[in-house]
Amino acid sequence: MERREDRVHSGTHRFRDRRELGTSVQIHDKDYKEPPPAPLFEAAELSCWSFYRAAIAEFTATFLFEYITILTVIEVAKSPTKCSSVGVQGIAWAFGGMIFTLVYCTSGISGGHINPAVTFGLFLGRKLSLTRAIFYMVMQCGGAICGAGVVKWFQGQREFELRGGGANVVSDGYSKVDGFGAEIIGTFVLVYTVFSATDAKLSARDSHVPILAPLPIGFAVFLVHLATIPVTGTGINPARSLGTAIIYDRKQAWDEHWIFWAGPFTGAAIAAAYHQILIRAIPCKQS
Repeated sequence: MERREDRVHSGTHRFRDRRELGTSVQIHDKDYKEPPPAPLFEAAELSCWSFYRAAIAEFTATFLFEYITILTVIEVAKSPTKCSSVGVQGIAWAFGGMIFTLVYCTSGISGGHINPAVTFGLFLGRKLSLTRAIFYMVMQCGGAICGAGVVKWFQGQREFELRGGGANVVSDGYSKVDGFGAEIIGTFVLVYTVFSATDAKLSARDSHVPILAPLPIGFAVFLVHLATIPVTGTGINPARSLGTAIIYDRKQAWDEHWIFWAGPFTGAAIAAAYHQILIRAIPCKQS
């Protein structure tokens, strides 16, 4: 029979891959696998069905996202009082909830971007090729245009235009600079959350924080909408803004449309730089 002392002794050596604490572990012996940087151009992707399948998933997800969220915005605008509708909180939940749902459904197929700003940020972080990034953005914009078009078809042209078509514009009392700044900060929050929630370190053996990536991403979208709906209606997604601008097609929406591309792309670039250069910087070796 094995003695207690033997069991204790063997137990101390059972896990031979023990490693000491400290930054040296991160330098010399990672317990997670860092994916290699994506190439700038990858022509071989164009001959793979998985490439087109991922693009179709992005189109479908953005279509559903635009349809549900803009329909919610229109229905809230139609309500005679705030108490008779879901209100701003309901709109924020619609956007955040749809992102949570769709990222969960499509993350294994396309990565679940559903947003050109997210795609742009991940491209800058070398997470996907330029070929894939451009194709994703085109499909996302196409899906958003179709989604907004279906909302207009359901609501009727008069009702759709009377309620502003869910288009993003800078609200009265705020300047274009205010709107531009709100879009930068809001998109920074979203893209930084995307980088953090999909970080390879989350699968590390020593990580004690179990996480479901779509949850913090959807919650970030919800919180940003709560904060910035009164300012710009919350863009942080150029495809969402483009879809409603094209279907609504009014001068104000087009005059301020640049804000909803320049702001999100700037915020995404800052988030990518912050995460990749500062947060994920390799610690210095100590002699």
